[in-house]
Amino acid sequence: MQQIDHQPSAGPKDARSLFLLALGSVGVVYGDIGTSPLYAFREALKPIGVDGITRVEIIGLVSLMIWSLTIIVTLKYVLFLLRADNDGEGGTLSLLALLSKTANGHGPVLMVLGLIGAALFLGDSMITPALSVLSAVEGLKLVAPDMSDYIVPISLAILIGLFAVQSRGTGAVARFFGPITAVWFIVMAAGGIMHIFDDIGIFSAFNPWYAVSFLLREGFLGIIVLGAVFLTVTGAEALYADLGHFGRKPIQLAWFALVFPALVLNYLGQGALVLSDPSTASDPFFLMFPSWALLPIVILATFATIIASQAVITGAFSLVRQAIHLGFLPRMQILFTSETQSGQIYLPSVNTLLLVGVLSLVLLFESSEALATAYGISVTGAMVVTTVMAFEFVRKRWNWSLALAAAVLTPLLLLELVFLGANLLKIHDGGYIPVLFAAAFTVVMWTWRRGTAILFQKTRRDDVPLEAFIAMIEKKGEHGPTCVAGTAIFLTSDPTCAPAALMHNLKHNHVIHERNIILTIRTLGRPRIAEVDRFAVEELSERFSRVEIRFGFMETQNVSKTLASLRRGGLKFDIMSTSFYLGRRKLVAGQGMGMPHWQDRLYIALAEAAADPSDYFRLPANRVIELGSHVII
Repeated sequence: MQQIDHQPSAGPKDARSLFLLALGSVGVVYGDIGTSPLYAFREALKPIGVDGITRVEIIGLVSLMIWSLTIIVTLKYVLFLLRADNDGEGGTLSLLALLSKTANGHGPVLMVLGLIGAALFLGDSMITPALSVLSAVEGLKLVAPDMSDYIVPISLAILIGLFAVQSRGTGAVARFFGPITAVWFIVMAAGGIMHIFDDIGIFSAFNPWYAVSFLLREGFLGIIVLGAVFLTVTGAEALYADLGHFGRKPIQLAWFALVFPALVLNYLGQGALVLSDPSTASDPFFLMFPSWALLPIVILATFATIIASQAVITGAFSLVRQAIHLGFLPRMQILFTSETQSGQIYLPSVNTLLLVGVLSLVLLFESSEALATAYGISVTGAMVVTTVMAFEFVRKRWNWSLALAAAVLTPLLLLELVFLGANLLKIHDGGYIPVLFAAAFTVVMWTWRRGTAILFQKTRRDDVPLEAFIAMIEKKGEHGPTCVAGTAIFLTSDPTCAPAALMHNLKHNHVIHERNIILTIRTLGRPRIAEVDRFAVEELSERFSRVEIRFGFMETQNVSKTLASLRRGGLKFDIMSTSFYLGRRKLVAGQGMGMPHWQDRLYIALAEAAADPSDYFRLPANRVIELGSHVII
């Protein structure tokens, strides 16, 4: 199998590697949250109205943003969730895989939550590039007002170019992501510092009472404003999802040393600017900078949003690979764009789906202001799911008492539910978009999981126990089927029964090989598997062996390389005289036999679109034989 260069759980070995990993995490982990100042404060001001906004309301808004960053990002993600890892890996599906081991009857609930969380993240992967790039390019209106009509075409061109280069991999440019984004955070901090002293009263925003009193005073309007305030913490899920790539300490260092201070300074500066000049409320971020600096800032902001979009796209690739290995999606073509980093992958089908979704959003909404109303539901929903799953995690893995888990997580859950409720108020005004995305992705993943289970149970009814089959063959001796030279490897998901391909080969060709290996490939609930645990071999008879190869859900399932290790480990066979037998099923929808008819059709479509197993498992193409059968589901 393909080896993994980095060791996520080990962490950096020295100060230099810690610094480099922290710098890299600035570009990948914090790219999304780093573009929020472009639009978050501007959108939060709009429900109140520029003309009627008061001093106390501005301070209250900035206070809400600072304390949202502090409670949700700093406390929940940076200090708490980064410690809730699955052998160094984070993310919703990684947490689901870990909790499935100790579900204790909660398995179906956790599975549904995991599917919803993953689906919400995929929806976010479409909205983030569209919103981020649009918000950056819109800065051109301040430099050259005549360019307003070209905002959408320029954004579309940037996004098409971004998705077009995905197949080349991010390895060549990844080393520039961190420094560019670091410069972006420094520039944001400098812009904030330039204006903080326009009105030093803005420092009152550090007092949480201003945030609380704002909500109490504004009532229902305050709830609406919360939907925009939440834009300040979008991208927080990337902290957890990218844990395995950088490790906990580098991500924490980057947050406390650069990202958090820069964000706070910028929001303070935007607030002070609007306090001193209310007319700047129309676009406080870009108006923080002098006119001569606007064009460079727009260019830098565009680079920052491209990097943020790249991070989300890469995260979607990784999440889909996890979903495939955990059995929530059919096999898809996975291309590796780096010889040394297994995390740098490219999924053509996912890339195409994201591109179509992103371009559709840009053409549908046409501005970041309109698209911002659609943003937030997917992010808040994913956060609520993560918090609920974290409750199960601390109870089962950290052995917290029910009272302690409730005391720590209930206030956080209530806060996130308030944010979710505030965003749900925008459901009629574009908020339905992420809900539709998430619902569609959830249905797809649930259909594949459920359909696969039904198919397994249906085909198992006609299966012959493997031990009984071997005993029958051995009993016939020379009167049995013709024995041919070489080795046959039969891939099967159920090692206790004779594989369908083996039975078809015997039925139609009336032969059996002198050496037969029943091979099962397992994906475990761990990111990676140690080589000592990679495979298990069981000799069933002189001619039959049962082999199980195990992979982690973050690993490449390269069976050919692993079989080479098996040969070195003592399993006797010559790869040049070995044939791989795969069972190919032709699925036919049946009435009232499991799922609704429309779901049967969806499952069949997904199965037909799945990648060829010989390609997916890296089998030698010239040694694969497929034997098919019809199955009604």
